[in-house]
Amino acid sequence: MGIAEDKVRKYIAAIEKNNKKINAVLFLNNKAIEEARAIDEKYEKTGKCGRLYGYVIGVKSNINVLGLPASCASKTLENYKSTYDATVIEKIKSEDGVIIGMLNMDEFASGWSGETSAFGATDNPRASGYIAGGSSSGSAAAVAAGFCDMALGSDTGGSIRNPASHCGVVGVKPSYGLVSRYGLIDLSMSLDQIGPLANNVTDAALLLDVIKGIDEKDSASISSEDVSLNKPSKIKIGVIKIAGVQEGIQNLCDKAVDALVKKNSWSADEVKIEHIDLAVETYYPLVFAEFYSGTRRFDGRRYGKLIEESAGSEVLRRILGGAEITKAEFLGKYYEKALSVKEVIMKEFENAFNKFDCIVLPVCPILPWKIGAGKNMKPEQLYAADALTIPANLAGICSVSVPVGKVNEMPVGIQIMAGRGEESKMLSVALEMEEVVNGFS
Repeated sequence: MGIAEDKVRKYIAAIEKNNKKINAVLFLNNKAIEEARAIDEKYEKTGKCGRLYGYVIGVKSNINVLGLPASCASKTLENYKSTYDATVIEKIKSEDGVIIGMLNMDEFASGWSGETSAFGATDNPRASGYIAGGSSSGSAAAVAAGFCDMALGSDTGGSIRNPASHCGVVGVKPSYGLVSRYGLIDLSMSLDQIGPLANNVTDAALLLDVIKGIDEKDSASISSEDVSLNKPSKIKIGVIKIAGVQEGIQNLCDKAVDALVKKNSWSADEVKIEHIDLAVETYYPLVFAEFYSGTRRFDGRRYGKLIEESAGSEVLRRILGGAEITKAEFLGKYYEKALSVKEVIMKEFENAFNKFDCIVLPVCPILPWKIGAGKNMKPEQLYAADALTIPANLAGICSVSVPVGKVNEMPVGIQIMAGRGEESKMLSVALEMEEVVNGFS
């Protein structure tokens, strides 16, 4: 038995044993063993293999994989099977990666906790009974639970970094346009990015390097240099301090930054993004309007069921909100103004990166809550869970969540941001942070 087949069999065994409780995998690829065997045979015959040979990858259920369900964790699309591969999937397959299956998520990526899935909440493998974070809940949980080596998620306002933080894994939100969105069933076309989740920075960087690059099928995609990890010689870190972050989380992040600076003889200073407190209010009008527009295709004729008759409450809230914003837009009341503020925030980050190499802050202001407790929280409390991650999406820059330790036995992530297209610098700093944090234990 070859490397790929052996690994796939082990992961399938782990899924069959533990997924019933964790609920990270919605659908197993029943051809995974066959596909892995074919890759092993190719390697045995030619001695050649792709960069992802021996890696097993899970896929968030809003990314199209030929022949597998792209349900978006919704009853609306529960019977829809993809008729093509997304560009990122084509690239993974071309480098001999094996797709293990489709992963759970908040319904249509509308959520923060993994609780809005029509097929049940995702349990946190590293904090049982607590949320895994969202919307890429299954992607983070599958990596943390040992169901795959890596996973793909999508990030609109923190949907990769939030669950990565809660589950204690690495999650990367690439610069806008770095990774093709062709084949992604998007939440918000001007903000969404597909990105990798993995157990460590090195694996996340590898998968990002495979899936990045310009794509004629996505007009927003950009060309880029290879993603590389090199020890930075001198780095100036900008630290953002925001009110409302739980004290234990902030203290843990401060400790990590101090240790990182001391170890490498770098420098750190506080940086202020003047309008960062407007991020949530700017983000949601954009998301609601773009989501409403995108869901008009789910009319019950072309794809699945009529979304208004089959989706859950958070999806319906966003559709109704988007409909109202769209109606009022002839007055330029919401969407147009939100775009203007988005430009302001983007410019403020550009100015900050003229002074600092990277910017750090916590990923989430609060710890994971118990599954079900979100029902007792107000929508504005839930929306605030993404308050620290949304700015990177508005600015179009890259950002990564790196595990930084635990508070009350709950995993916590620190967020490292860099300028647009500076993934190599960001991930090189993240690798140094990973080494510092590993030294704590």
